[in-house]
Amino acid sequence: MNRLQLLGLTAFCLLVFAATGTQSNLHGEETIQRTDGVLRLDKRNFNNALGKYKQLLVHFYAPLTGEAHRVSAAFEAAAEMLQGSEVQLAVVDVANEKELTKELNATGHPTIRLYLSGDKYNPIACPVPQSAASILTWLKRRAGSAADLITDFSQLETSEVLTVVGFFKDLNHEYVQVFYEASIDLPDIKFAVTQDDEVIEKYGPAHDAVLLLRESRLIQTYKMMPQTSKEMLTIFISVYKMDPVTEYNGQTASEILSSPVLNHALLFVNKSSADFDEIFSAFSIAAEAFRLKILFVLVNVDEPRNGRLMEYFRVKDFEAPLIRLVNLTDHVTYHLPSDILNVENITQFCHSYLEGKAKPRLQSEPIPEGWEQRPVKELVGMTFEKVAFNPNVTAFVLFYLPYSQKSRAVLPLWEELAEAFNERDDVVIARIDASANDINMSMQGAYPSLCLFPALYAERMVVYTGKRKLKDLIKFVDKEMEKAKKYRIKEDEDRRKYIEALKAEEAKKTKQNKDEL
Repeated sequence: MNRLQLLGLTAFCLLVFAATGTQSNLHGEETIQRTDGVLRLDKRNFNNALGKYKQLLVHFYAPLTGEAHRVSAAFEAAAEMLQGSEVQLAVVDVANEKELTKELNATGHPTIRLYLSGDKYNPIACPVPQSAASILTWLKRRAGSAADLITDFSQLETSEVLTVVGFFKDLNHEYVQVFYEASIDLPDIKFAVTQDDEVIEKYGPAHDAVLLLRESRLIQTYKMMPQTSKEMLTIFISVYKMDPVTEYNGQTASEILSSPVLNHALLFVNKSSADFDEIFSAFSIAAEAFRLKILFVLVNVDEPRNGRLMEYFRVKDFEAPLIRLVNLTDHVTYHLPSDILNVENITQFCHSYLEGKAKPRLQSEPIPEGWEQRPVKELVGMTFEKVAFNPNVTAFVLFYLPYSQKSRAVLPLWEELAEAFNERDDVVIARIDASANDINMSMQGAYPSLCLFPALYAERMVVYTGKRKLKDLIKFVDKEMEKAKKYRIKEDEDRRKYIEALKAEEAKKTKQNKDEL
């Protein structure tokens, strides 16, 4: 073979290879890694997978977390059972695929979504599954109808797990559809619909009622009403499937955090203490009155694995027993102001919280020596308002967590920012350890949080959401300060008018007093 022929053969092989590679990319066969039947997706192949599979169930997971490990195991088992079906399971590592995660708005974890017919931006949210069986149940219920839940009541008598039974007079009534929609959101629970008259004889409900049964024992009854929604019924079932008091541990943590009840009362107590039984009894009795309003949780301070939770609430084992109340939306914490943990005190504390009368628990670290002379001012709870709400200075504050890698990554940038404004008397660059200092304001978003407090009389906060680059931060501060100057002119004018009005009122009263004399 001469040199010309060899070059021609080589070129032909390259063309064939290129064509083959292009074909593979178009079909997504060779570009998508598959492990135990589960696709590994990234920004390059996500669209390929959407085009190839009619139903794509995707788990967006954060690696090295217990939740991710459990759900991944369920996905692998479900993938084997779903072989040959229209459903393909896949995962996206959010730590490595930040751009894709942001594009799909899948930043909350864990996030599980079902993409249908290649629609990238209108997925269906899937509840976090406890097992492979619950994945299959969710897919089946979502694709089915209420008729699939009708069963022979006698088959449910020996069930040891929670069973939700709907007893309806008319199976075509809208109540049945609401019941079925709730079952889709709760795939880990067994649902059934029956018209068996033995239900009335044994449990005594009227028609159109939902019964929660465990081992043939009635736990709770819910009477369906015209205003009953899927959400209302889902909350009821989710709450009453749990005990009045749930102990926090590795098995219950996910259930507690995913509860639709966002107000949590936490009892920090040593289970081996002499007064445990008495305290737990009071806590349990009080819990019954708040089942749909407050979730009661027990935290054993003698359990080493609860250390992270105790660190978050800043509770030391020697401080127990004590009760903290927190809302998972704003994370503001309240402390029961009594050392006597009886039914009366616990009940009164919960009522005062729900009525908005309870006072938040505020905590502050000691004021650091020489903190005002540092480039980055180290704030604590006792100095925060003095700096942040100074009407004559713009303060840019970093709220950070010292044990967070994301927070630590911002600290050097904050030092650079302080140097950039070192010669400015009208700007303060500061930071505060959010894990050790409470402040009397509601924070928005995750830490680290970058918040600017303009030089205004009004207590105004602007959250920075842009790029974490020095030039972008400087530009943001300058822009907000220009805005604040305009607001300040109006504020000064309003204050001037207010002071003049006060002086006029005082002069009027003085004249009246003189006239009376």
